[in-house]
Amino acid sequence: MGEAVSETGVSVVVPVFNEVDTIGAIVARIRAVQGLNLELIVVDDGSTDGTREALETLRGDIDTLVFHPKNQGKGAALRTGFQKATQPITLIQDADLEYDPQEYHRLIAPILSGHADVVYGSRFMGGDSHRVLYFWHSVANNLLTLLSNMLTNLNLSDMETCYKVFRTELIQSIEIEERGFGVEPELTAKVARRKARIYEVGISYYGRTYEDGKKIGLEDALWAVVC
Repeated sequence: MGEAVSETGVSVVVPVFNEVDTIGAIVARIRAVQGLNLELIVVDDGSTDGTREALETLRGDIDTLVFHPKNQGKGAALRTGFQKATQPITLIQDADLEYDPQEYHRLIAPILSGHADVVYGSRFMGGDSHRVLYFWHSVANNLLTLLSNMLTNLNLSDMETCYKVFRTELIQSIEIEERGFGVEPELTAKVARRKARIYEVGISYYGRTYEDGKKIGLEDALWAVVC
C-alpha cells in the first residue's frame, strides 16, 4: 500500500436513494471536474420517487449504472459500487449536493503523493465554508467520532463524513457487512485494523435540512453506536 499511484484515475461511487431533485445536478457537477480520469458508478438503491427514470436519461454520462430491486441501505449500495470500481482510487460521493466535487483534487492529493491509503474529507477542520445547521446533529457527530476514535485509537475529526477516499485495492479487500448508515463506523474500524495510513483534509459543506430531503436521523446515530 506504500507505492504512489501513477495515474489520476478515480472511481466515483454514488449511492442513490430517492434523489430525483438532485441526481441530475450531481452527475453534471462530477462531469464538470477537470484534470482527472473519472469513472462514474451510480448505484440506485431501490428509489421510488422517479430517480430511476431520471437515471435512465443520464446513462450517457454514467459509466456504470446499477439498480437494486429494493432498498437495502447505503452500506449495501457502497458494497455494490466498490466492487465495480476499476480505477486505482475510489471515492464516495453522496447525491444530495452537500459536498462539492470540485474538491476531488484536494481529497486525492495525499494518495497521489504516496503518503496515504485512505483520506477523509473533514467538515470540521480547515477554513472552508460550511452551512450552519442542527446543533444536536453536531453533538451526535462529535460523540460518534469520539467513540470511534476511542475504539480505533485514531484522532479523526469527522468520522461520519461522506467524503471517504481509498486505494481501490484496499477497499475491495474489505468485507462490508453493514447495509445502512452503520457502514461509516464499520469502514473506519476496518481500515484502522488494516493499519492503513489515514489522512484528513478540510472540505466545504453545504448541508441541507430535512425539508430539503435530508435522510439521516437519530435512529441512524443510535445504530452507529451499536456498530
